Amino acid sequence: MTPEQPPAESARYRWTVLVMLTLVYTFNFIDRQILVILQEPIKADLGLSDAQLGLLTGFSFALVYVTAGIPIAWLADRSNRRNIVVASLTFWSFMTTISGLVQNYGQLLAARIGVGVGEAGGSPPSHSMISDYFPPSSRGTALSFYSMGIYIGVLFGFAAGGWIAENFGWRNAFFVIGIPGILYALAVFWVVKEPKRGQYDPGGVPAKSSLKETMAHLSSRPTFWWISVGCAFTAFVSYGNGNFMPSFLMRNHGLSLSEVGVILGLISGLSGATGTFLGGVLADRLGIRDMRWYIWIPMLGALSAMIPAYYTLLGNNTTLIIAAMIPSQILGALYLGPCIATCHNLVSPGMRAMASAILYFVLNIIGLGLGPLTVGILSDTFADTYGENNLRYAMACTLTISFVGIFFLWMGARSLKRDLQTNKQALISV
Repeated sequence: MTPEQPPAESARYRWTVLVMLTLVYTFNFIDRQILVILQEPIKADLGLSDAQLGLLTGFSFALVYVTAGIPIAWLADRSNRRNIVVASLTFWSFMTTISGLVQNYGQLLAARIGVGVGEAGGSPPSHSMISDYFPPSSRGTALSFYSMGIYIGVLFGFAAGGWIAENFGWRNAFFVIGIPGILYALAVFWVVKEPKRGQYDPGGVPAKSSLKETMAHLSSRPTFWWISVGCAFTAFVSYGNGNFMPSFLMRNHGLSLSEVGVILGLISGLSGATGTFLGGVLADRLGIRDMRWYIWIPMLGALSAMIPAYYTLLGNNTTLIIAAMIPSQILGALYLGPCIATCHNLVSPGMRAMASAILYFVLNIIGLGLGPLTVGILSDTFADTYGENNLRYAMACTLTISFVGIFFLWMGARSLKRDLQTNKQALISV
């Protein structure tokens, strides 16, 4: 079978699997982001600071998420990936459910660490499966479709979480969000099949690669590292400011919890999903002419998003700043699918889960780990000087980090063609 020849599975079934894995990722982000919309009532109930909120929603979660992701990805590259996804979904949904029973900061921190351990087994195995269900020519679109789960999860997490918390309390929001994930895991186990590894790639079934072999391979692919760090600083801004956007709208614009949930859910969910899918489609179409479009599109998106994003933070008209969120969310979400697809194209099929885990390690330790924590620390530091505008200026300072991510992506575009050719020759010679 040639690399682009369709395998035995029908196109309809491949898309069914993609939709189901995207829903798994949706549950991932509902359970992850539910804490963001609930942080104001939790802060009041448990007496927390902004720095503690940043640690809770950022660094503590990210540290365990990325640490657990490496061994789970190692297992995914040599065993049944579907079963790993099912087990992970069941565990993190259970830990989300018991988050509603906590009585203090330490217990909530422990529950969120449990969510992080579970969610570490979601994306790397799913990425690997998707790249075995779809050929390179449509891999950007497929992985971008999967990445839409982030924003669909944000939509439901914010909208449903805010409404439930305001009407029934923040503890019940965790119960309502967590339990359906456990039930959905059974459907994934029943419908999704494990695909044949490497069926679209030259060289046939790949050998199982160790972490040492994967790291040695990636050490000769500088593009992978440029992209990883570029994505990390892009995520630094999106996680840092995104996790505090509900608090910003409530403190500085007087919106209620349920209003913020609906507004951010619809805008972040729909605009983010649109941008994510659009990024993959554009990359696949333009990449036919020049593969560097897979990186140029994320670069141009991040740069263009900064203009409306600054207005969102510094403007005073609530209606206009909400409107400015739409283009900033669409443009800022273009990056993930094309970057994941490029990283998969730089490694062999037997390394893809590990490559995703390493990419997510860099992305989340810098982006999710340091982004919200930095905003929280800056906000507490600015409180005496700027008063009620402390969070506004903390988020504006964080937004400037976008330039760092753009620079690293530009460096990746410079070395992409050479590294893709090197990888192609390595696969053919196996």
